[in-house]
Amino acid sequence: MTSGATALHGERADLLQTLDKHRGFLRYTARDLTDEQAARRTTVSELCLGGLIKHVSGTEARWMRFAVGGAAAMEAEPVDWTGQFRMAEGETLAGLLAAYERVAAETDSLVASLPDLDQAHALPAAPWFEPGAAWSVRRVLLHVIAETAQHAGHADIIREALDGAKTMG
Repeated sequence: MTSGATALHGERADLLQTLDKHRGFLRYTARDLTDEQAARRTTVSELCLGGLIKHVSGTEARWMRFAVGGAAAMEAEPVDWTGQFRMAEGETLAGLLAAYERVAAETDSLVASLPDLDQAHALPAAPWFEPGAAWSVRRVLLHVIAETAQHAGHADIIREALDGAKTMG
């Protein structure tokens, strides 16, 4: 977490520490890999470790845009729904990890500075969201934590299939 976030107490500190723990699991799973290994698919899915890091980074950034500006801010930048799970030519694991660190620092700073975690925005129209529902910043953070934890688990499976290394155990 950024130094400003570590000075937090209570709910914000708990939320950011939990998010940071799962970010750490994801980063640790990618330890000591080459770019080729990070781009390799080890299951029938399209997922690779570098792609998962890219996806989680982009997802966290989009949800933080939503937290401050609602659906319009979240949807302001187009999403490559297929490419976000792959390492594109020229992308490196180090570059993806650095981008993820920048997103994490921005999130930590934003959460530390927001006046109210109860501030809510209407969700974008999508088949996976309840029509007319709104999410608070708190709910957004819980979603980002769940998303990060889920994909850290996916990463662990991919890494174990890649070379036998495990995040835990």
